[in-house]
Amino acid sequence: MAIRSIIIAPDPRLKIRSKRVKEVDETTAKLMADLLETMYAAPGIGLAAPQIGAAIRVIAVDTARKDDEPTPLQMANPTLLSASKELWTYEEGCLSLPEYYADIKRPAKIRVSYLDETNTKREIEAEELLATCILHEMDHLDGILFVDHISALKRNMILRKLVKIKKLKEQDAA
Repeated sequence: MAIRSIIIAPDPRLKIRSKRVKEVDETTAKLMADLLETMYAAPGIGLAAPQIGAAIRVIAVDTARKDDEPTPLQMANPTLLSASKELWTYEEGCLSLPEYYADIKRPAKIRVSYLDETNTKREIEAEELLATCILHEMDHLDGILFVDHISALKRNMILRKLVKIKKLKEQDAA
């Protein structure tokens, strides 16, 4: 396992639609493990492969609280099977948009199918925070960021600030 660099928005790699995984082989399983390790180190509760530069449909999530036993999920090709009409609002953040948050409404309950780290097909029902986290990471697989769910004015303001921060970091590094 290895901690990978997380891509910070705006970056065109975050807007690419990811390709399906044929099977979870040794390489994909290692990527899944790296996603978990990178997510925990950040720290975060979810991370998608595109955020570390791999344009494949793989995500990792763990919504366990700090003092709880970890409950990691590693998912390849997650597919939404059903979603409740009932919505749940959560103040989302993203490791690719550090220090920015917004209230996002998503289905309160979902059912998802996926391949796990052993290439076993699984289904899971998730609610509230776990559902939100899975849907947030699944959005990354289609090049969608949480700020794409808010007004264009707020989104553009956040992205302009991130561009300034990137430029300052590049100047400092030079």
